[in-house]
Amino acid sequence: MSHRPFPARRSVLRGTLAASAALTAPAALGAAPAFALSGRPKAGWGVQAGDVTSDSGLVWVRSDRPARMIVETSATESFRNPHRWHGPLLGPDTDFTGTTRLRGLPSGQQIHYRVLLADPDDPRRTGEPVAGTFRTVPTGRRGVRFLWSGDLAGQGWGINPDLGGYRIYDAMAKLDPDFFVCSGDNIYADGPITATQALPDGSLYRNVTTEEKSKVAETLAEFRGNFRYNLLDENLKRFNAQVPSIIQWDDHEVRNNWYPGEVIAATDTRYTEKSVDALAVRARRAFSEYFPVSTLRPGAKEGRVQRVMRHGPLLDVFVLDMRTYRNANSPDNQTVDPQGILGREQLEWLKRELSRSRAVWKVIAADMPLGLVVPDATEGKANIEAVAQGDPGAPLGRELQIAELLRYINHRRITGTVWLTADVHHTSAQHYQPSRAAFTDFEPFWEFVSGPLNAGAFPANALDNTFGPERVFVKAPTEANVSPAEGYQFFGEVDIDGHSGELTVRLRESDGTVLFTQTLQPGRVGQ
Repeated sequence: MSHRPFPARRSVLRGTLAASAALTAPAALGAAPAFALSGRPKAGWGVQAGDVTSDSGLVWVRSDRPARMIVETSATESFRNPHRWHGPLLGPDTDFTGTTRLRGLPSGQQIHYRVLLADPDDPRRTGEPVAGTFRTVPTGRRGVRFLWSGDLAGQGWGINPDLGGYRIYDAMAKLDPDFFVCSGDNIYADGPITATQALPDGSLYRNVTTEEKSKVAETLAEFRGNFRYNLLDENLKRFNAQVPSIIQWDDHEVRNNWYPGEVIAATDTRYTEKSVDALAVRARRAFSEYFPVSTLRPGAKEGRVQRVMRHGPLLDVFVLDMRTYRNANSPDNQTVDPQGILGREQLEWLKRELSRSRAVWKVIAADMPLGLVVPDATEGKANIEAVAQGDPGAPLGRELQIAELLRYINHRRITGTVWLTADVHHTSAQHYQPSRAAFTDFEPFWEFVSGPLNAGAFPANALDNTFGPERVFVKAPTEANVSPAEGYQFFGEVDIDGHSGELTVRLRESDGTVLFTQTLQPGRVGQ
């Protein structure tokens, strides 16, 4: 592969990340900042970078008290003659989080950055700097390597000190990817975490716990606490400092299988707030505060999750939002469905952006699979949560919108589309072929599934033959809700060769072991 190696990025992080380790105790990090604390501002939740382009990137931090965010950048670890960026004042309105956009960066280069938090009343008083690094997008043809997965701290399986926490992030960091796509379920706002859970062998799974994770999230403070919970894990903080992310959301950022307009049944006594729309507003605000997402920053024009992230001439990543604009979950067998799972406006946006793309590969990051049947049994209803509903015939319900998109891609001769997703808590590879399908007006394509990162693992979902999927590979447990202690945690890797343009997908286990490999040729139809 022609993915050009860069100097190791982890060395720059060792010293400065150690400064944040002093605040790893749950009592220190889980609570709201205490302004009466003496000393200087601290960034105990680490740093993150996201939505990196050829000349810019977003840097995120959280303070333990009011502070001015300052970012310094350098081409080297020494930080000689650094460029200084003055960021926002961090305060209670954003839960003391903030992002700073770095502009005018050189393309295709390693950028070293460090965040300082300054006392707003005395700018000379700054906390210990916390360092990170990322690579800007090249403008020329250069190899690309990125990872994807989703589903973190689900089904009550949280940070387990006995297992070393979220160790999967260390395995991902060792691959030194250009970026990481999180396909949703960054938190489980509807999944409380208790101190222990019983395992099949009679032993106990031990969790780090916090007050905000003791119940389902309803208030803005509780949603914020869910995001803070994951940042108690040192593996994740190290990964965030080394690898920039592209973040999307799905259902568990709000509530399992939610859709706009949903009203929670009175029988679900966990919730005093019954309006899912009200919960979604609070969740979306906390989501925008805790991740560096360019379209959700204060003052951003779009204010939406869906976006295109371009990575040179070889790759465009189309980040979908299959939650905000969907219709209500139902048996999904209607013969007319203009809204579907994407909404009409997002569908038209996706068509336009795919047509405009000149990238060799067009990766569609979907937060839900296409041909796997994902039921919604919430509140005892036999509804459908994703796209496929199990009827192998002509498209019905949300399949109509996907059929429209696939037809458009075919007729416009758009090549190089690959679908990536998580959501179903196992890993698999599906090849979609019109000769096997009830709907045939499309060119063959691949869909790859990976996850969870740290959540319960589940058996493989049934396939729906409307678009002719064939499951070429799968690894999944035979029982539901298998804990991370028992394995079945997964991530995926995409490696695009800079010379040949070949795209290779590898499905990996939590320790990095390769389970399945598929190589695709650029510009080839029907592979």
